[in-house]
Amino acid sequence: MRVYLVGGAVRDHLLGHPYHEKDYVVVGATPEQLLAQGYQPIGKDFPVFLHPETKEEYALARTERKSGQGYHGFEFYTDTSVTLEEDLIRRDLTINAMAMDEDGNVYDPYKGQQDLTDRILRHVSNAFVEDPLRVLRIARFAARYKSLGFSVASETLALMQQLAESGELQALTPERVWKETSRALMEDHADEYFETLRRCGALKVLFPELDALYGIPQRPEYHPEIDSGIHTMMSLQQACKANYSLDVRFAVLVHDLGKALTPADELPRHIMHEERGVKSVTEVCDRLKVPTNTKQLAIAVCKEHLKCHQALSLKPGTLWRLLQRLDVLRRPERVEAYVQACECDSRGRLGLEDREYPQSQYVLDAMEVVRGIKAQDLPPDISGPDIGEMLIQRRIQALEELKARQIIATV
Repeated sequence: MRVYLVGGAVRDHLLGHPYHEKDYVVVGATPEQLLAQGYQPIGKDFPVFLHPETKEEYALARTERKSGQGYHGFEFYTDTSVTLEEDLIRRDLTINAMAMDEDGNVYDPYKGQQDLTDRILRHVSNAFVEDPLRVLRIARFAARYKSLGFSVASETLALMQQLAESGELQALTPERVWKETSRALMEDHADEYFETLRRCGALKVLFPELDALYGIPQRPEYHPEIDSGIHTMMSLQQACKANYSLDVRFAVLVHDLGKALTPADELPRHIMHEERGVKSVTEVCDRLKVPTNTKQLAIAVCKEHLKCHQALSLKPGTLWRLLQRLDVLRRPERVEAYVQACECDSRGRLGLEDREYPQSQYVLDAMEVVRGIKAQDLPPDISGPDIGEMLIQRRIQALEELKARQIIATV
């Protein structure tokens, strides 16, 4: 029985990139042998075990054969005769098809180390096309390693395109698409995930609402980059640069979906695009089974982002109603996330990436002002429905005072 560290841990070790998860493959062993040593079985389709002490995963070396559609459509074969090379060849990329023994010796039958040196994401074999999930995984790796100069090999991109055209991507479950996408969104260059999917034709299959933004013009005086798809990616870059949360990044990603629905005779203006976009954002979230809080913020940003841009000129009553819709009294964190997403939209424009966005602090100040006015601060003779009415009056009055201070500060 021989044990090897495999996959991402070996890749990142050789790159000097931080890693936390370790996976192992066991060659020449039977399930009974591992059970006798205290390993705990967890695999359903093929034997995978947890180490009795470290709880790290140990999988028996295996081969696989395509037997159906999708990434679950495989038959697996494990036996003591399966070699390390046979196990590694089923993996997606050469840089993920390396192994390391306990002495630190690297086994690299498919030239993964050379591709690490050349900064190439290259498939191991043509069996790549048997698993549609690999399209998303390679796009995610492209996002993860963009800062290191990695790019997808042309022949691998061609296989990804083949998968996108085959109909196999439709076999991916919504949960799996969201899992890969949410992980990609948290990379420093999340935009590269979507750009890679677009280059291979997978974006129009999995995210047609996003793909439809490309080629849609915007008014150049507001959007020097002109193209709505490019603007969306530039806005997402801003969210990554600021290291904002997944919820914010996703909201930024879908904030302008309504621009793809603008009638052609209205272009390049996008009147009411924020209202039009709510239906598209809702459909994307429902299709991918996006978590509720993530969905709610995305819809709010889509519908209300222009209001944030206009915040400094809004009437106090209008600003109060905006804060109400954002659930300011119960969910101040949503207001903060909303402001962050709107700031990314404002800066996601060619040549305007570093411009000031005073609306951000103004809305946050307004949030603190209205949250600071509570029922216990009212006169004791106020009761019943009058309490709510007076709270609204006092909050709007406080916003009027905030606006007056803001005007004085800018004079």
